[in-house]
Amino acid sequence: MILLWGLPGDPPLARVHSALGRRQAAVAFVDQRDVLRTEIELCVDGAVQGFVRTPGRLVRLDQVTAAYVRPYSSAQLPAVERTGQFSAAWQHAVSVDDALMSWADLAPAYVVNRPAASASNSAKPYQALFIQAAGFDVPATLVTTDPDAVLEFWAQHAAVIYKSLSGVRSIVSRLEERHQARLDRVRWCPTQFQQYIPGTDYRVHVVGDDVFACEIRSLADDYRYAGRQGLGVEISPYQLPQDVADRCRALNTSLGLHVTGIDFRRDPDGRWYCFEVNPSPAYTYYQNASGQPIDEAIADLLMRSAA
Repeated sequence: MILLWGLPGDPPLARVHSALGRRQAAVAFVDQRDVLRTEIELCVDGAVQGFVRTPGRLVRLDQVTAAYVRPYSSAQLPAVERTGQFSAAWQHAVSVDDALMSWADLAPAYVVNRPAASASNSAKPYQALFIQAAGFDVPATLVTTDPDAVLEFWAQHAAVIYKSLSGVRSIVSRLEERHQARLDRVRWCPTQFQQYIPGTDYRVHVVGDDVFACEIRSLADDYRYAGRQGLGVEISPYQLPQDVADRCRALNTSLGLHVTGIDFRRDPDGRWYCFEVNPSPAYTYYQNASGQPIDEAIADLLMRSAA
């Protein structure tokens, strides 16, 4: 049995669910919207056993052989949030999330992706060590709470961007003269600054041994938010050089991940700079633009692993 966990309106999860349906796979969908009516029992004693009971279904966890997990925080669901933090409903929702996350880490099932392996994305400098070990370039980076260090780094590299250190999505922005007036704020929040790399962006999705690459052309600092700058984005399929594709697979494996979205920029000299490895990629944005069957590849991966 293949277990899916998350919200049915989440496009990546919904696409995989549909692809599995076309294959007539045995699927159990744990819908987070029902978290307040969900019961879970988890027992780890030599074997990992237990069950999840949702409205209308009982899922025995020892019968799950593969899983695709894309949960949001159940505590932020409207039905939970309005009860207030630390309410009985809030505590129940958090407990269900914690138990399922623990199961996803401990189960013998093939899990896309295990939470422990995904945690590398929560510390970008740590993840960069794996990226460099895979043979990719990483921009010169400064993590600091010292405004003077920022100014020195800026003077050294001339063009600099700043972004979040964690796995929480942030908008990548170019450091500009108008930002000097508020640079002092970094004293209260460790911030990541990087050398700006000119060139062309690429997004690579690794699904097991399959590699899907897109070339992205945009003048925006962060093409995901190009519309905010009144700019456009062009996304098209791209054939990666074999050595780059192989290194992407190796990077995936070194992080203990099965499905990833990897962000690159190739500079005018042909060097491949890797910015991040996303362990829970919103691949549908790229699939819709490129026509690449990433959802089908994930469904096939789950079915092969569940057999």
